Amino acid sequence: MAIMCLLLGEYANEDIDLLKTISMILIHDVVEIDAGDTYAYDDEGKKSQRERELKAADRLFGLLPDDQGEKFRALWEEFEEGKTAEARFAHTMDNVQPAMLNNSTDGKMWAKNKVKLSQILERNKNTADGSKTLWEYSFNNFISPNVEKGRIEKD
Repeated sequence: MAIMCLLLGEYANEDIDLLKTISMILIHDVVEIDAGDTYAYDDEGKKSQRERELKAADRLFGLLPDDQGEKFRALWEEFEEGKTAEARFAHTMDNVQPAMLNNSTDGKMWAKNKVKLSQILERNKNTADGSKTLWEYSFNNFISPNVEKGRIEKD
């Protein structure tokens, strides 16, 4: 995802600090890995996701010298809040990448988990806030074709 950000940063709706955005993405992913990543459409897993991620962030950032721990915690919190241009674009990357990966397997996980279009649209309701161009590309090239093939359920 960091490489995607580097390559696709020019499609952000606003000017972004690429190093900050990439750092935010990487830190976000490390916390998710430590917490145990939750599948995007796992309603049961989502119930404990925030608590697990907070514990992981506390643990990971607590391992670092205070100045680094505070800096990385601030970047992680900024991503979680999603209010800055960098955080909005990082969220776009965090939503576009799984759509691209699902599409590359011909929608295998979408089909296996009986994912509905409404679920994808709900998850992506703010994706265009970081990049309207990338959201439209993702929808038109990754999501819509899988709806047409029946791998994403219409509802």
